[in-house]
Amino acid sequence: MERVVSLVPSLTEAVAATAPGLLVGVTDWCSHPAGLAATRIGGTKNPDTAAVLALRPDLVLANEEENRAPDLAVLHEAGIEVLVTGIRTLDQAFAELHRVLVTGCGLARPRWLDEAEAAWAALPPPSREPRRAIVPIWRRPWMVLGRDTFAGDLLARLGIRNVYADHADRYPRIPLDELNAAGAELVVLPDEPYRFTAADGPEAFPGLPAALVDGRYLTWYGPSLAAAPAALRAALR
Repeated sequence: MERVVSLVPSLTEAVAATAPGLLVGVTDWCSHPAGLAATRIGGTKNPDTAAVLALRPDLVLANEEENRAPDLAVLHEAGIEVLVTGIRTLDQAFAELHRVLVTGCGLARPRWLDEAEAAWAALPPPSREPRRAIVPIWRRPWMVLGRDTFAGDLLARLGIRNVYADHADRYPRIPLDELNAAGAELVVLPDEPYRFTAADGPEAFPGLPAALVDGRYLTWYGPSLAAAPAALRAALR
């Protein structure tokens, strides 16, 4: 592959860390690495498909959750190869990163991917019973992690049991009074997609310890996975 467009910030970072010269187009939300020299083609949910086509990519990288099927269909119909990833667990993330970089982009497997796998494999088992937590990802309305999510799988490996892990929805809307009555021991507040901060989020859960975590370590699948175990463990303490 010589020309790649990425519609997924995590995959943009993964390709940039391996062969940055391949990227000719990325989304407005692709913030890592900083200063990336590639054409911006809109958001993950509203890419400018005409701009993507104008870049004449050999491959477009997408994700079943982050990108919309109608946009990908436009690219398919124009004869563009689109590699759609599905990532709901850490193991899937590692497998899909290998597929994107090695199979899709034709690159040698990068060292950082091996280092990330080793970092998670070396993670010691939790030293106590899992802590019950709620994990908001938005407010107004309040939304939390539900079933079958990548972030939920990472937290489970770190000794955190998502109270809503068995909910029928992956990102359910739960009223605040119900969240506070859910029997959680901890509230985990990432800084994306909603930017929770010490002054915006913890006050909604009086008496409940709050862990502010870097959303890139919790929700991105790429080079950040190598540092994520240590960073998340520190934040969850």
